[in-house]
Amino acid sequence: MAHVKVYGRRSVWAERRQEVSELLHAALVSAWQLPEDKRFQRFLLLDDDDLVAPRSDAYLVVEVLCFTGRSREARRALIAAMYDDVAPALRLSADDLEIVIVESPRENWGIRGVSGDELALTYRVDV
Repeated sequence: MAHVKVYGRRSVWAERRQEVSELLHAALVSAWQLPEDKRFQRFLLLDDDDLVAPRSDAYLVVEVLCFTGRSREARRALIAAMYDDVAPALRLSADDLEIVIVESPRENWGIRGVSGDELALTYRVDV
């Protein structure tokens, strides 16, 4: 399981939401072997004055909330895919893309009426 939150300026990213969505999901499928149909994303686009950072107007923060269990190599692979594939496709410099991976134990999730540790997954988390 992975939920993606995307923070950026509405004035820059609102019309590019679908493009960003496709690129982020492709990185997760490639790096973590998530199934194609497991896309959970939230776009939290902000007014220009609501995102304060010493970066360009295109600054984008991607937060990936996921079950604990992925290896250090898998986490590094996702970060590499973001900078090697996603950033260039969006014409972002490395300074204008930040990725945060937040892991949470499966028992801290409630999905489809059960605790996440009781959920039967169709994919591996321990990549």
